[in-house]
Amino acid sequence: MAEKIDLTGKEFRRLQLIQLDLLKELDRVCRANNIIYTVSDGSLLGAVRHKGFIPWDDDIDVSMLREEYEKFKKVANQLNPDITYFQDHSTDPNYIWGYGKLRRVGTSFVRVGQGHLHYQDGVGIDVFPMDDVPNCLFRRMIQDFKLFMMRKHLYAQVAIKNEKKKFPLFLYKIMAKKSPHKVLKRFDKMVKKSKNDNNKEVRLYLYQAPGKQYLKQPLKHRYSMPKSWFKDVMDMPFEDMIVKGSKEYDAYMTYMYGDYMTPLAENKRDPHAPCESYDFGHLYEDI
Repeated sequence: MAEKIDLTGKEFRRLQLIQLDLLKELDRVCRANNIIYTVSDGSLLGAVRHKGFIPWDDDIDVSMLREEYEKFKKVANQLNPDITYFQDHSTDPNYIWGYGKLRRVGTSFVRVGQGHLHYQDGVGIDVFPMDDVPNCLFRRMIQDFKLFMMRKHLYAQVAIKNEKKKFPLFLYKIMAKKSPHKVLKRFDKMVKKSKNDNNKEVRLYLYQAPGKQYLKQPLKHRYSMPKSWFKDVMDMPFEDMIVKGSKEYDAYMTYMYGDYMTPLAENKRDPHAPCESYDFGHLYEDI
């Protein structure tokens, strides 16, 4: 595995400011087209607690209900092409993840252990589509297992170059023989079947179940979150702009993090997306 690069304080801030440019473009296009989004995960926490980035956070997360996400994809050509473009597996055939990104034109940011992948790798922000889950808890658990297997098949493309333990590596090598395109084609079929206007619970499909990510929730709340957390939004300050954030941010943040207003201990403030190489061009080099 390639070595992790520790960004200097200046370079880390440059990364955040480049990502902020992408968020401004997303916000502009969403407002122009009445598309509902919310900053989410650590970005929502940053908006609530810091009025901007969590100081040690190195990414921006945005979430949309599936119908809003599909609207956004249709108007992604309204993004300023000198700044950014939208990427998912429908726009980049080598991209293997189940959610979209906005990428910054003229930059590069390669995640540790992913230098052998061939998709476009500019500095990015995540755009998460939130899909409906079954009403029945047992069916949610079955769905979660299917999604887990899909996720592992896709991650195998990374793991075959990075896994050190022999038995997991053996399994990943078997999984990696299955084409990511076949996995994502199956994923797309699941997405089409997921739409249920009466359903009030959603999750990000090709990601760990939300109630397992940071704070383990009771079984009945582990596999989904209320749709209202992503539908009912309000303006919030974030750095030098105004973003959309969930009106129910307290319930959302408590679900994800528990006591979310207490910062992590210093020894746990690690970046989410360590890199093995990067190039920010001349962007914000004079800060």
